[in-house]
Amino acid sequence: MNKNKFNLWNISSVIILLLMLTFIIYPLFLILGKGIFNSETGAFTLSHFIHFFERKFYYITILNSFKVTIVSTILAVIIGLPLAYMLRKIKIFGSKFIQIIVIVSYISPPFIGAYAWIQLLGRSGVITKFINDTFQLNFDGIYGFAGIVLVLTLQSFPLVFIYIMGALKNLDNSLVEAAESLGYSNFQRMTKIIIPLIMPTILASSLLVFMRVIADFGTPMLIGEGYRTMPVLIYQQFLSEVGGDAGFAAAIATIFVIITVTLFLLQRILSRQYSYSMSALKPMQAEPLSGTKNILSHIVVYFITFIGILPQLVVIFTSFLETSGGQVYTGRLSLENYKNILFDRDLNAIINTYKMGLYAIIIIIVIGIFISYLTVRKRNLMNSVIDTLSMFPFVIPGSVLGIALVFAFSDEPIFITGTILIMVIAFVIRRMPYTIRSSTAIISQISPSIEEAAISLGASETKTFYRIIVPMMLPGVLAGAIMSWVTILGELSASIILYSTETQTLAVSIYTEVIRGNFGNASAYSAVLTVTSILSLLIFFKLTGKKEVDL
Repeated sequence: MNKNKFNLWNISSVIILLLMLTFIIYPLFLILGKGIFNSETGAFTLSHFIHFFERKFYYITILNSFKVTIVSTILAVIIGLPLAYMLRKIKIFGSKFIQIIVIVSYISPPFIGAYAWIQLLGRSGVITKFINDTFQLNFDGIYGFAGIVLVLTLQSFPLVFIYIMGALKNLDNSLVEAAESLGYSNFQRMTKIIIPLIMPTILASSLLVFMRVIADFGTPMLIGEGYRTMPVLIYQQFLSEVGGDAGFAAAIATIFVIITVTLFLLQRILSRQYSYSMSALKPMQAEPLSGTKNILSHIVVYFITFIGILPQLVVIFTSFLETSGGQVYTGRLSLENYKNILFDRDLNAIINTYKMGLYAIIIIIVIGIFISYLTVRKRNLMNSVIDTLSMFPFVIPGSVLGIALVFAFSDEPIFITGTILIMVIAFVIRRMPYTIRSSTAIISQISPSIEEAAISLGASETKTFYRIIVPMMLPGVLAGAIMSWVTILGELSASIILYSTETQTLAVSIYTEVIRGNFGNASAYSAVLTVTSILSLLIFFKLTGKKEVDL
């Protein structure tokens, strides 16, 4: 009996649960408590919430967030769905390379896109100047709602694209051919056969885009100007409340968590209601077109791909341009920006990003393997709770997590605010789901009979796990870890709240350089981050043997 109680798996479950309660649940409850209890008297109060909903200045940010998110999500589907269909249905020259480019545009942080579009369509942007000089206009740039939607749409459509590409891969094309034989036009086949069949995937990807966009901080902060969203309001109110009454900032964060939890539950309900499996007896094959249709298809695909990757091209190109005063590009090629970030100042931001990211990834891999194994092979009440809590990072916006960790660990007995430790904890919490998801998928594919055979030959259960199961899981685990790594590199919303001068990261450096108007340095930092992301993606392909990302 005692042996069963104190084996490796039960001890691991208890440790992981305690870690989750300490670093996820406790900070969130602390935010709720600060929002509903008076900091001085300790009395229950809803005054902070009433204050939020009494003033349009505050509650309009909810409407702003939903407007931006709904429009961006719809546009992402409008772009991602046809692009995926054309690449699956039509033989496009360089289609594999196009898929990689689209994926690269997805893994880059959204705020890099915001910064790049400021370079192009800001008040002093290249395109803005061309339009104003050529047509004698007074175009003032794409700040505000339009700019936010542009950036988030172009950064989000690849997610829809990736999901739908996977769904179309499993689509039985004989159904489409049957519809064609019955006289259905291309448009009718698309709207009456294909879209209904892949509707669960469209809904799943749309809701993931919705949750990602509504929680984004960097884009509206850089390009929104007067158009404020909930993450921006939380950040601004938290900064103004530091050292004073933090109740109002906590109340806003609580409201935002309620919104994101509701969206998460909606996603789970819809995914269960509309999900079904599809087996492609006759998979869709790309076929060549001829004439005008072929030319138009190539133009559309190449144009969308080019617009998607344009921000990355802009930051890499401008990183090699000389600047005057940091803001005005002279047009001459130069390594001045790289000299500034690599030699004229310390390399803390770059070193911190890689160092803390590496620490976080090691922790993510170890814990991710145990969580996936426990929730698949050792299913019980405790592990079911762990499984549910592991989904919380999908629900908690980065800005809210940052504030929660500050509230929880800025005083004794655990004072870690401003340290590397709290940054690593935030990275682990935010990005662990990628690794857990890939690990769970691969452990589900490993037959339990393999473990039973090893145990029957005299190996202990623990030895079987380490010597057989972990090596079999490793390719999928590392693939998920690389995706976690890529997103850690660009983590801004939690980092901007938690960082100190000693723990500044590349993402924070890009943001602060843009705010200060040092565009040359920002481009150089962005180029370093972009190249690192691309190399990580190439490693992903090498480890998995794939040429596409299945989420």
